[in-house]
Amino acid sequence: MIPKDHPRYHSLMVRERLARCAEGGILSLEGLTAHGRGEAFDYLMGERTLESAYLAEKIAAALLRCAERPVISVNGNTAALAAGQIRDLQEACGAAVEVNLFHHTGERHQRITTYLRKNGVKILEGTAERLLPLSHSRALCLREGIGSADVILVPLEDGDRCGALAGMGKTVIAIDLNPLSRTARSATLTIVDELTRALPVITRFCRDLDPDQARSLSGGFDNRVFLAGALQEIRRRLEHALD
Repeated sequence: MIPKDHPRYHSLMVRERLARCAEGGILSLEGLTAHGRGEAFDYLMGERTLESAYLAEKIAAALLRCAERPVISVNGNTAALAAGQIRDLQEACGAAVEVNLFHHTGERHQRITTYLRKNGVKILEGTAERLLPLSHSRALCLREGIGSADVILVPLEDGDRCGALAGMGKTVIAIDLNPLSRTARSATLTIVDELTRALPVITRFCRDLDPDQARSLSGGFDNRVFLAGALQEIRRRLEHALD
């Protein structure tokens, strides 16, 4: 039992949930390593949503609202961390949700689909095709889902797949705590924030923005500004720690 007054309560509870999901076949063991890497960057940013990330989350909502065929791509880590929040975002923006895995097996895909459905997420299903120019399983996607999407939200994404989607002319919204990753640098818009902090903010903006506001926000932005904001905060905190 983890006491609620423990200074690392939230982080420890997340780790416990991830461990259970790994035992249940939702999360791959490699996904645990990926989570720890992201958590290290969260430490460096003070475990809070930066102003630059908050603005990126608002723009992400605008992009989803203005999209003709928005899709949320969900992997094992995203399902384990935020199944209920994915449900809320789907309801707010009307996006399709597609499960897409790097460490893919038919059994694991079904486990994640079942888990998401139990949490109220509506999952797009069908026959996956190799539609992306990649040599691994994440090239497989649904033609009526990721294959035809104009805007894709890709939380906790692989860098090569993010780059492939962007190269196909799709608007790619990434959620990634590492502002130096290939994903962060190749996405159309990068939200440098922790997943379970970012999703509720995007959902709230999806509900609150009117059509004119959404069109205005989605009209033009420079992703380098959001990456620079995170790097500046990391630099500031490191310099302060050394004082």
